Amino acid sequence: MHTPSARSHATSHAAPPAVPRLSVIVPVYQGAGTLTACLHAICASSLHASARELIVVDDSSSDGSAAIAEEHADVVLHLPGSPRGPAHARNLGAQRARGDVLVFVDADVVVSRTALAQLDALFTGDHELTAAFGAYDTSPRDPGIVSQYRNLLHHFVHATHAGPAATFWAGLGAVRRLPFLAAGGFDANRYPSPQCEDIELGYRLTDRGHRLLLVPDVQGTHLKRWTLGGMLRTDLYARAIPWMHLLLERRSQPASRALNVNALDTSLTALAGVACAAVLLAVIFGEVRWLWLALFCIVCIVAANVPLLRWFARIRGTGFAAQAAGLRVLFYVVSGFGAAMALVTHHRQSAWPPPVSLMESTDHATA
Repeated sequence: MHTPSARSHATSHAAPPAVPRLSVIVPVYQGAGTLTACLHAICASSLHASARELIVVDDSSSDGSAAIAEEHADVVLHLPGSPRGPAHARNLGAQRARGDVLVFVDADVVVSRTALAQLDALFTGDHELTAAFGAYDTSPRDPGIVSQYRNLLHHFVHATHAGPAATFWAGLGAVRRLPFLAAGGFDANRYPSPQCEDIELGYRLTDRGHRLLLVPDVQGTHLKRWTLGGMLRTDLYARAIPWMHLLLERRSQPASRALNVNALDTSLTALAGVACAAVLLAVIFGEVRWLWLALFCIVCIVAANVPLLRWFARIRGTGFAAQAAGLRVLFYVVSGFGAAMALVTHHRQSAWPPPVSLMESTDHATA
């Protein structure tokens, strides 16, 4: 919940004559390098301009992002002080929105020309649908191996899990405004920086009986440049640790369900842990047999990822697939390390109260 002092001012361009069906919300922090392309794509959408509005929430950027937003958006919200994270920014945009459906787009994503029209058709044709989200396409902008791997992996996972979902993705995802506000939106108190706030929202909506859908044909191009260090830090601190804390909390809830963590990934993470332990034992005791155990675990991890690696080889070549195999092993090592850290520290974590409804503060924001 926020008060009027939570934002310095809002700039509105001339509003369309009719209430839009979609409110596209783009949170941005220091995103001047990608924001222009992001907003150009939204404005060039095949969905008629009268059916959508564009809201940009500038989370205290100092790189000119706000000026770029002013050139394209119908509404620009400028947040003063220190950045408070995308969860908070998206919530403020949702409270200002007029459309029945909120479409969240990251500032480094270029939506396809038809993405908004596809989402509009989904929600118009299915009144029982509460939320839907898409995927990155197979043409990530940065040519680096880590960027290509990261974004193609995202595409593959979403493409192979189309249909009913228990989580949400805010990179290119839509949710009906009233259920979103009633659920309290994103948990901005728990997630003051980009972590798994969209996953947690999806769990909460699912627990409330809402229907969510993964539609991988709704796509956008990711512009982010990934480095190896950045990927490992993200996987550890923004994914593995907070996600494990979330899973441990939900384990005690009667309504807990499959949580999108399958037995295979759990087993491969455990194998990565065994491999690391075996290497450590080989170093301590100087016995080669431990290295053979580590190698066996690594071979099992690679073998379990053959469908993914075969797809990588088909679209980027065998050299890329071989490098991606190493990155997959690293992923499971980091995931295991993060899970262990979360298990050790979980008992020190205070219980997070669920977000309160944003409906009342929305009335104040739009008054």
